[in-house]
Amino acid sequence: MSTLLLRLSGPLQSWGVSGRFVNRSTSSHPTKSGVIGLLAAAEGRPREQSVADLVGLHFGVRTDQVGSVLRDFQTEIDWRTNKSKPLTNRYYLQDYRFVAGVEGPDDVLEGLDEALKHPVFPLYLGRRSCPPGERISLGIVTGDLETALRVAEWTAAEWYRRKKPTRVHLPISRDVLSGESADELVRDRPESFDPKERSYELRPVKHDWVGVSNDLGIKAIDHDPFDLIGGA
Repeated sequence: MSTLLLRLSGPLQSWGVSGRFVNRSTSSHPTKSGVIGLLAAAEGRPREQSVADLVGLHFGVRTDQVGSVLRDFQTEIDWRTNKSKPLTNRYYLQDYRFVAGVEGPDDVLEGLDEALKHPVFPLYLGRRSCPPGERISLGIVTGDLETALRVAEWTAAEWYRRKKPTRVHLPISRDVLSGESADELVRDRPESFDPKERSYELRPVKHDWVGVSNDLGIKAIDHDPFDLIGGA
């Protein structure tokens, strides 16, 4: 098996899980449904087409850079009736960076890699108002998903690295493996993207961490508080 790595970075991202109607929340990291939708768009699949083959790929994501959450308070007028629509609160991730991965057969990943480089439909990071800021595909690497996420190059911006210590721990969330117990159940396993019958199932998720070295980080200062009250 091999793993296709994806760089998900941009000014804004929004990965909805539970938000509906007037409150549109965002997950703290990309969802499986959002990334599967991105891959399907790259391939040019209409929303009515099945994505069962993509859902079967082993999925995971690593958070490389943490930013802030933006709340966008929106008003809207229905142009057909000139009446106001309900006020909405929509939430976005600002200045976040992620490395996501999908593990599967080489021929499938090669097709997805090519599609990401020459997408049929526009690509976006969760919502249409969130275009990617960089090329998404980081290429295919040999090996399983977890190993790929642990050894992939850290993608955080230089200004961000300078604010962090020389050793940083990055959170990883991934599909559970056979025999593992889940740390969380998330409803982001897409059964259908068809607007007429959109549905999502629960996905068991495992959380972990990986440590990375930061040569631009803030070095710890040796400090003995008793030096300030040195003996007579």
